[in-house]
Amino acid sequence: MLFLFDNFVLDSARRELWMGGAEVAVEPQVFDLLEFLIRRRDQVVSRDDLIEHVWKGRIVSESAMASRINAARNAIGDNGSDQKLIKTIARKGIRFVGDVTEKREGGAAAETSPNTQLKQQDITFCRAPDGVSLAIGRSGSGPVLLKTANWLNHLEFDWQSPIWSPLFSRLSESTTLIRYDGRGSGLADRDVEDISFDGFLRDLDAVTATVSEERFAVLGLSQGVAAAIAYAVRHPKRVSCLVLYGGYAQGRNRSGNDADREKGKALLALIRQGWGDEGSAFMRAFSSIYLPNGTPEQIRWFAEMQRAATSGELAARLRAACDDIDVTDLLSQVRVPTLVIHARHDNVVPYAQGRLLAASIPGAKFVTLETENHVPLPGDPAWEKLLGEIQAFAAAH
Repeated sequence: MLFLFDNFVLDSARRELWMGGAEVAVEPQVFDLLEFLIRRRDQVVSRDDLIEHVWKGRIVSESAMASRINAARNAIGDNGSDQKLIKTIARKGIRFVGDVTEKREGGAAAETSPNTQLKQQDITFCRAPDGVSLAIGRSGSGPVLLKTANWLNHLEFDWQSPIWSPLFSRLSESTTLIRYDGRGSGLADRDVEDISFDGFLRDLDAVTATVSEERFAVLGLSQGVAAAIAYAVRHPKRVSCLVLYGGYAQGRNRSGNDADREKGKALLALIRQGWGDEGSAFMRAFSSIYLPNGTPEQIRWFAEMQRAATSGELAARLRAACDDIDVTDLLSQVRVPTLVIHARHDNVVPYAQGRLLAASIPGAKFVTLETENHVPLPGDPAWEKLLGEIQAFAAAH
Protein backbone atom coordinates (compact mmCIF):
# COMPACT_ATOMS: atom_id res chain seq x y z
CA MET A 1 0.00 0.00 0.00
CA LEU A 2 1.22 3.52 -0.87
CA PHE A 3 0.25 6.45 1.38
CA LEU A 4 0.54 9.83 -0.37
CA PHE A 5 0.57 12.99 1.75
CA ASP A 6 1.99 16.48 1.37
CA ASN A 7 5.04 15.87 -0.90
CA PHE A 8 5.70 12.41 0.50
CA VAL A 9 4.99 8.76 -0.35
CA LEU A 10 5.19 6.08 2.32
CA ASP A 11 5.51 2.61 0.77
CA SER A 12 4.39 0.12 3.42
CA ALA A 13 5.35 -2.97 1.39
CA ARG A 14 8.94 -1.85 0.69
CA ARG A 15 9.20 0.08 3.96
CA GLU A 16 10.42 3.20 2.19
CA LEU A 17 9.66 6.90 2.59
CA TRP A 18 10.05 9.14 -0.45
CA MET A 19 9.90 12.92 -0.89
CA GLY A 20 9.70 14.43 -4.34
CA GLY A 21 11.36 11.39 -5.95
CA ALA A 22 14.17 11.09 -3.40
CA GLU A 23 14.22 8.46 -0.67
CA VAL A 24 14.26 9.75 2.90
CA ALA A 25 16.39 7.70 5.30
CA VAL A 26 14.48 6.74 8.46
CA GLU A 27 15.23 4.26 11.20
CA PRO A 28 13.02 1.13 11.20
CA GLN A 29 11.24 2.09 14.41
CA VAL A 30 10.59 5.61 13.15
CA PHE A 31 9.11 4.13 9.98
CA ASP A 32 6.89 1.85 12.10
CA LEU A 33 5.75 4.88 14.10
CA LEU A 34 4.89 6.87 10.97
CA GLU A 35 3.02 4.01 9.35
CA PHE A 36 1.05 3.32 12.54
CA LEU A 37 0.04 6.99 12.90
CA ILE A 38 -1.02 7.20 9.25
CA ARG A 39 -3.07 4.00 9.41
CA ARG A 40 -4.72 5.23 12.64
CA ARG A 41 -5.18 8.79 11.43
CA ASP A 42 -8.90 8.74 12.27
CA GLN A 43 -8.13 8.61 16.00
CA VAL A 44 -5.86 9.99 18.70
CA VAL A 45 -3.05 7.54 19.49
CA SER A 46 -2.11 7.29 23.16
CA ARG A 47 1.25 6.49 24.73
CA ASP A 48 -0.09 3.03 25.62
CA ASP A 49 -1.08 2.47 21.97
CA LEU A 50 2.45 3.31 20.87
CA ILE A 51 4.01 1.01 23.44
CA GLU A 52 1.73 -1.85 22.40
CA HIS A 53 1.95 -1.48 18.62
CA VAL A 54 5.30 0.18 17.88
CA TRP A 55 7.40 -1.00 20.82
CA LYS A 56 5.59 -4.39 21.02
CA GLY A 57 4.93 -4.02 24.74
CA ARG A 58 8.53 -3.27 25.71
CA ILE A 59 9.26 -0.71 28.43
CA VAL A 60 10.28 2.63 26.92
CA SER A 61 11.17 5.91 28.59
CA GLU A 62 9.36 9.19 27.92
CA SER A 63 12.55 10.68 26.48
CA ALA A 64 13.06 7.75 24.06
CA MET A 65 9.46 7.99 22.85
CA ALA A 66 9.71 11.77 22.45
CA SER A 67 12.93 11.29 20.47
CA ARG A 68 11.24 8.90 18.03
CA ILE A 69 8.24 11.21 17.60
CA ASN A 70 10.57 14.13 16.88
CA ALA A 71 12.47 11.99 14.39
CA ALA A 72 9.20 11.09 12.65
CA ARG A 73 8.28 14.77 12.48
CA ASN A 74 11.69 15.74 11.11
CA ALA A 75 11.52 13.02 8.45
CA ILE A 76 8.34 14.53 6.98
CA GLY A 77 9.29 18.18 7.38
CA ASP A 78 7.18 18.78 10.46
CA ASN A 79 8.15 20.06 13.90
CA GLY A 80 6.77 20.37 17.40
CA SER A 81 5.81 24.03 16.87
CA ASP A 82 3.94 23.95 13.56
CA GLN A 83 2.50 20.41 13.90
CA LYS A 84 1.00 20.52 10.41
CA LEU A 85 1.08 16.71 10.04
CA ILE A 86 1.59 15.18 13.50
CA LYS A 87 -0.42 17.02 16.13
CA THR A 88 -0.08 16.66 19.89
CA ILE A 89 -3.42 16.44 21.71
CA ALA A 90 -2.90 17.61 25.27
CA ARG A 91 -3.10 14.80 27.85
CA LYS A 92 -4.43 12.41 25.18
CA GLY A 93 -1.68 11.56 22.71
CA ILE A 94 -0.82 12.38 19.10
CA ARG A 95 -2.62 12.18 15.79
CA PHE A 96 -1.64 12.30 12.11
CA VAL A 97 -3.76 15.17 10.70
CA GLY A 98 -2.44 15.47 7.14
CA ASP A 99 -4.59 14.66 4.11
CA VAL A 100 -3.73 11.17 2.88
CA THR A 101 -4.43 9.38 -0.38
CA GLU A 102 -4.11 5.60 -0.41
CA LYS A 103 -3.01 3.83 -3.57
CA ARG A 104 -2.38 0.18 -4.27
CA GLU A 105 0.55 -0.38 -6.60
CA GLY A 106 -0.72 -0.46 -10.17
CA GLY A 107 -4.12 0.84 -9.09
CA ALA A 108 -5.87 4.17 -9.02
CA ALA A 109 -5.57 6.42 -6.02
CA ALA A 110 -8.56 7.10 -3.83
CA GLU A 111 -8.88 9.97 -1.39
CA THR A 112 -9.22 8.45 2.05
CA SER A 113 -8.53 11.19 4.55
CA PRO A 114 -10.78 12.00 6.15
CA ASN A 115 -11.61 8.31 5.81
CA THR A 116 -14.32 8.11 3.15
CA GLN A 117 -15.32 4.54 3.97
CA LEU A 118 -16.00 5.32 7.61
CA LYS A 119 -18.33 8.13 6.48
CA GLN A 120 -20.51 5.52 4.76
CA GLN A 121 -21.49 3.71 7.94
CA ASP A 122 -23.31 4.98 11.00
CA ILE A 123 -22.21 3.64 14.37
CA THR A 124 -24.53 3.56 17.37
CA PHE A 125 -24.52 1.69 20.68
CA CYS A 126 -26.90 -0.47 22.65
CA ARG A 127 -26.70 -2.57 25.82
CA ALA A 128 -27.08 -6.29 26.32
CA PRO A 129 -29.36 -7.44 29.17
CA ASP A 130 -26.34 -7.84 31.46
CA GLY A 131 -25.26 -4.25 30.85
CA VAL A 132 -22.50 -4.85 28.28
CA SER A 133 -22.22 -1.97 25.80
CA LEU A 134 -22.25 -3.09 22.15
CA ALA A 135 -21.41 -1.16 18.97
CA ILE A 136 -23.63 -1.39 15.87
CA GLY A 137 -22.64 -0.35 12.34
CA ARG A 138 -25.21 0.33 9.63
CA SER A 139 -24.33 0.95 5.96
CA GLY A 140 -25.99 0.92 2.55
CA SER A 141 -29.67 0.83 1.68
CA GLY A 142 -32.25 -1.77 0.75
CA PRO A 143 -33.43 -4.94 2.53
CA VAL A 144 -31.67 -5.55 5.83
CA LEU A 145 -28.85 -8.09 5.98
CA LEU A 146 -27.70 -8.55 9.58
CA LYS A 147 -24.26 -10.09 10.09
CA THR A 148 -23.76 -11.81 13.42
CA ALA A 149 -20.52 -11.21 15.31
CA ASN A 150 -17.79 -13.79 14.83
CA TRP A 151 -14.65 -14.46 16.86
CA LEU A 152 -13.17 -10.99 16.30
CA ASN A 153 -14.67 -7.80 14.91
CA HIS A 154 -13.86 -4.11 14.86
CA LEU A 155 -16.47 -2.00 13.06
CA GLU A 156 -14.09 0.81 12.12
CA PHE A 157 -11.01 -1.23 11.36
CA ASP A 158 -12.83 -3.92 9.36
CA TRP A 159 -14.52 -1.21 7.29
CA GLN A 160 -11.16 -0.01 5.97
CA SER A 161 -9.29 -3.33 5.97
CA PRO A 162 -8.36 -4.82 2.57
CA ILE A 163 -9.58 -8.15 3.92
CA TRP A 164 -13.16 -7.29 4.92
CA SER A 165 -13.87 -3.87 3.42
CA PRO A 166 -14.42 -5.07 -0.19
CA LEU A 167 -16.98 -7.65 0.94
CA PHE A 168 -18.85 -5.27 3.24
CA SER A 169 -18.78 -2.46 0.67
CA ARG A 170 -20.23 -4.68 -2.05
CA LEU A 171 -22.94 -6.05 0.24
CA SER A 172 -23.85 -2.47 1.17
CA GLU A 173 -24.57 -1.69 -2.48
CA SER A 174 -27.70 -3.88 -2.49
CA THR A 175 -28.65 -4.18 1.18
CA THR A 176 -28.73 -2.29 4.44
CA LEU A 177 -25.85 -4.11 6.10
CA ILE A 178 -25.92 -4.24 9.89
CA ARG A 179 -22.81 -5.43 11.73
CA TYR A 180 -21.88 -5.23 15.38
CA ASP A 181 -18.97 -5.60 17.76
CA GLY A 182 -19.89 -8.20 20.35
CA ARG A 183 -18.64 -8.33 23.92
CA GLY A 184 -14.90 -8.32 24.34
CA SER A 185 -13.88 -6.91 20.96
CA GLY A 186 -13.85 -3.81 18.79
CA LEU A 187 -15.79 -0.84 20.10
CA ALA A 188 -17.82 -2.96 22.54
CA ASP A 189 -17.04 -3.27 26.25
CA ARG A 190 -13.91 -5.36 26.88
CA ASP A 191 -14.01 -5.57 30.66
CA VAL A 192 -16.63 -8.31 30.56
CA GLU A 193 -17.17 -11.11 33.06
CA ASP A 194 -19.34 -13.41 30.95
CA ILE A 195 -17.60 -14.57 27.78
CA SER A 196 -19.76 -17.48 26.64
CA PHE A 197 -22.07 -18.59 23.85
CA ASP A 198 -25.06 -17.55 25.99
CA GLY A 199 -23.45 -14.11 26.22
CA PHE A 200 -23.06 -14.02 22.43
CA LEU A 201 -26.78 -14.78 22.08
CA ARG A 202 -27.71 -11.99 24.50
CA ASP A 203 -25.64 -9.61 22.37
CA LEU A 204 -27.48 -10.70 19.22
CA ASP A 205 -30.87 -10.27 20.91
CA ALA A 206 -29.93 -6.75 22.00
CA VAL A 207 -28.81 -5.78 18.50
CA THR A 208 -31.88 -7.20 16.74
CA ALA A 209 -34.08 -5.32 19.20
CA THR A 210 -32.79 -2.10 17.59
CA VAL A 211 -33.80 -3.23 14.08
CA SER A 212 -37.14 -1.64 13.18
CA GLU A 213 -37.70 -3.81 10.11
CA GLU A 214 -40.06 -6.70 10.85
CA ARG A 215 -38.03 -9.30 8.92
CA PHE A 216 -34.44 -9.44 7.73
CA ALA A 217 -31.83 -11.83 6.34
CA VAL A 218 -29.15 -13.09 8.74
CA LEU A 219 -25.55 -13.68 7.65
CA GLY A 220 -23.31 -15.85 9.81
CA LEU A 221 -19.58 -16.13 9.11
CA SER A 222 -17.36 -18.69 10.85
CA GLN A 223 -18.04 -18.56 14.61
CA GLY A 224 -21.07 -16.34 13.95
CA VAL A 225 -22.89 -19.21 12.23
CA ALA A 226 -23.98 -20.89 15.46
CA ALA A 227 -25.51 -17.69 16.84
CA ALA A 228 -27.34 -17.12 13.55
CA ILE A 229 -28.82 -20.62 13.73
CA ALA A 230 -29.89 -20.23 17.36
CA TYR A 231 -31.57 -16.89 16.62
CA ALA A 232 -33.44 -18.27 13.61
CA VAL A 233 -34.78 -21.16 15.70
CA ARG A 234 -35.97 -18.85 18.48
CA HIS A 235 -37.30 -16.08 16.21
CA PRO A 236 -38.34 -17.64 12.88
CA LYS A 237 -40.87 -14.90 12.14
CA ARG A 238 -38.14 -12.25 12.08
CA VAL A 239 -35.67 -14.12 9.84
CA SER A 240 -36.38 -14.09 6.11
CA CYS A 241 -33.42 -16.38 5.36
CA LEU A 242 -30.11 -17.64 6.73
CA VAL A 243 -26.78 -17.42 4.91
CA LEU A 244 -24.01 -19.42 6.61
CA TYR A 245 -20.39 -19.32 5.46
CA GLY A 246 -17.42 -21.26 6.86
CA GLY A 247 -19.27 -22.23 10.02
CA TYR A 248 -19.75 -25.17 12.31
CA ALA A 249 -22.30 -26.72 14.64
CA GLN A 250 -19.66 -28.17 16.96
CA GLY A 251 -16.65 -26.35 18.38
CA ARG A 252 -13.30 -28.10 18.74
CA ASN A 253 -14.10 -29.28 22.26
CA ARG A 254 -17.48 -30.70 21.23
CA SER A 255 -16.64 -32.62 18.07
CA GLY A 256 -15.59 -35.78 19.92
CA ASN A 257 -12.24 -35.68 18.15
CA ASP A 258 -9.15 -35.69 20.38
CA ALA A 259 -7.05 -34.12 17.63
CA ASP A 260 -9.47 -31.18 17.42
CA ARG A 261 -9.19 -30.58 21.17
CA GLU A 262 -5.41 -30.67 21.02
CA LYS A 263 -5.39 -28.21 18.13
CA GLY A 264 -7.61 -25.93 20.19
CA LYS A 265 -5.20 -26.04 23.14
CA ALA A 266 -2.22 -25.33 20.89
CA LEU A 267 -3.97 -22.35 19.29
CA LEU A 268 -4.83 -20.88 22.70
CA ALA A 269 -1.20 -21.16 23.78
CA LEU A 270 -0.03 -19.43 20.59
CA ILE A 271 -2.59 -16.65 21.00
CA ARG A 272 -1.39 -15.85 24.52
CA GLN A 273 2.26 -15.77 23.40
CA GLY A 274 2.22 -13.89 20.08
CA TRP A 275 -1.02 -11.97 19.70
CA GLY A 276 -0.77 -9.20 17.10
CA ASP A 277 2.99 -9.63 16.61
CA GLU A 278 3.54 -9.78 12.86
CA GLY A 279 6.88 -11.58 13.21
CA SER A 280 5.87 -14.07 15.90
CA ALA A 281 5.60 -17.83 15.51
CA PHE A 282 1.91 -17.44 16.30
CA MET A 283 1.35 -15.02 13.44
CA ARG A 284 3.15 -17.27 10.98
CA ALA A 285 1.06 -20.25 12.06
CA PHE A 286 -2.14 -18.24 12.28
CA SER A 287 -1.80 -16.69 8.83
CA SER A 288 -0.87 -20.01 7.24
CA ILE A 289 -4.13 -21.47 8.59
CA TYR A 290 -6.53 -18.57 8.08
CA LEU A 291 -4.90 -16.91 5.06
CA PRO A 292 -2.81 -19.57 3.30
CA ASN A 293 -2.94 -17.56 0.07
CA GLY A 294 -2.85 -14.12 1.67
CA THR A 295 -0.49 -11.42 0.38
CA PRO A 296 2.06 -9.83 2.75
CA GLU A 297 -0.16 -6.74 2.87
CA GLN A 298 -3.25 -8.76 3.81
CA ILE A 299 -1.32 -10.65 6.50
CA ARG A 300 0.01 -7.36 7.86
CA TRP A 301 -3.53 -6.01 8.10
CA PHE A 302 -4.65 -9.25 9.73
CA ALA A 303 -2.04 -8.80 12.45
CA GLU A 304 -3.06 -5.18 12.89
CA MET A 305 -6.71 -6.22 13.15
CA GLN A 306 -5.81 -8.49 16.04
CA ARG A 307 -4.16 -5.67 17.92
CA ALA A 308 -7.07 -3.32 17.22
CA ALA A 309 -9.87 -5.80 17.97
CA THR A 310 -8.89 -7.05 21.42
CA SER A 311 -6.11 -8.17 23.76
CA GLY A 312 -4.42 -11.56 23.55
CA GLU A 313 -6.01 -12.69 26.82
CA LEU A 314 -9.52 -11.70 25.72
CA ALA A 315 -8.94 -13.28 22.30
CA ALA A 316 -8.09 -16.53 24.08
CA ARG A 317 -11.23 -16.33 26.26
CA LEU A 318 -13.40 -15.66 23.21
CA ARG A 319 -11.69 -18.48 21.31
CA ALA A 320 -12.26 -20.92 24.21
CA ALA A 321 -15.96 -20.00 24.30
CA CYS A 322 -16.24 -20.67 20.57
CA ASP A 323 -14.56 -24.07 21.02
CA ASP A 324 -17.35 -25.05 23.45
CA ILE A 325 -20.21 -24.28 21.03
CA ASP A 326 -22.62 -27.10 20.15
CA VAL A 327 -25.87 -26.36 18.31
CA THR A 328 -26.33 -29.72 16.63
CA ASP A 329 -29.66 -30.25 18.41
CA LEU A 330 -30.99 -27.02 16.85
CA LEU A 331 -30.23 -27.82 13.22
CA SER A 332 -33.35 -29.89 12.55
CA GLN A 333 -35.47 -27.09 14.08
CA VAL A 334 -34.48 -24.45 11.52
CA ARG A 335 -37.60 -23.45 9.54
CA VAL A 336 -36.31 -20.63 7.36
CA PRO A 337 -34.68 -20.82 3.90
CA THR A 338 -30.97 -21.54 4.44
CA LEU A 339 -27.87 -21.32 2.28
CA VAL A 340 -24.70 -23.06 3.50
CA ILE A 341 -21.39 -22.14 1.84
CA HIS A 342 -18.09 -23.78 2.70
CA ALA A 343 -14.56 -23.89 1.29
CA ARG A 344 -13.59 -27.40 0.30
CA HIS A 345 -10.02 -27.01 1.60
CA ASP A 346 -10.75 -24.85 4.65
CA ASN A 347 -7.94 -25.40 7.19
CA VAL A 348 -9.82 -23.77 10.07
CA VAL A 349 -13.28 -25.34 9.92
CA PRO A 350 -13.35 -28.77 8.28
CA TYR A 351 -15.47 -29.18 5.17
CA ALA A 352 -17.33 -31.94 7.04
CA GLN A 353 -18.79 -29.31 9.39
CA GLY A 354 -20.27 -27.40 6.45
CA ARG A 355 -21.72 -30.61 5.08
CA LEU A 356 -23.18 -31.43 8.51
CA LEU A 357 -24.96 -28.09 8.62
CA ALA A 358 -26.42 -28.49 5.14
CA ALA A 359 -27.45 -32.12 5.68
CA SER A 360 -29.12 -31.42 9.04
CA ILE A 361 -31.00 -28.18 8.26
CA PRO A 362 -34.22 -29.05 6.38
CA GLY A 363 -34.09 -27.97 2.74
CA ALA A 364 -30.75 -26.18 3.01
CA LYS A 365 -28.87 -25.35 -0.18
CA PHE A 366 -25.17 -26.30 -0.12
CA VAL A 367 -22.50 -24.49 -2.16
CA THR A 368 -18.83 -25.47 -2.22
CA LEU A 369 -16.05 -22.96 -2.84
CA GLU A 370 -12.80 -24.22 -4.36
CA THR A 371 -10.36 -22.39 -2.10
CA GLU A 372 -8.09 -22.89 0.90
CA ASN A 373 -8.86 -19.55 2.50
CA HIS A 374 -11.10 -19.57 5.56
CA VAL A 375 -11.35 -15.80 5.35
CA PRO A 376 -12.70 -14.78 1.92
CA LEU A 377 -10.10 -12.69 0.09
CA PRO A 378 -10.60 -10.38 -2.89
CA GLY A 379 -8.63 -11.68 -5.84
CA ASP A 380 -9.45 -15.30 -5.06
CA PRO A 381 -11.83 -16.58 -7.79
CA ALA A 382 -14.00 -18.03 -5.04
CA TRP A 383 -14.56 -14.54 -3.60
CA GLU A 384 -16.84 -13.40 -6.43
CA LYS A 385 -18.77 -16.66 -6.22
CA LEU A 386 -19.24 -16.21 -2.48
CA LEU A 387 -20.47 -12.66 -2.94
CA GLY A 388 -22.81 -13.61 -5.77
CA GLU A 389 -24.35 -16.50 -3.83
CA ILE A 390 -24.98 -14.31 -0.77
CA GLN A 391 -26.56 -11.50 -2.78
CA ALA A 392 -28.72 -13.78 -4.92
CA PHE A 393 -30.05 -15.84 -2.00
CA ALA A 394 -30.82 -12.80 0.15
CA ALA A 395 -32.57 -11.05 -2.74
CA ALA A 396 -34.71 -14.13 -3.47
CA HIS A 397 -36.04 -14.29 0.08
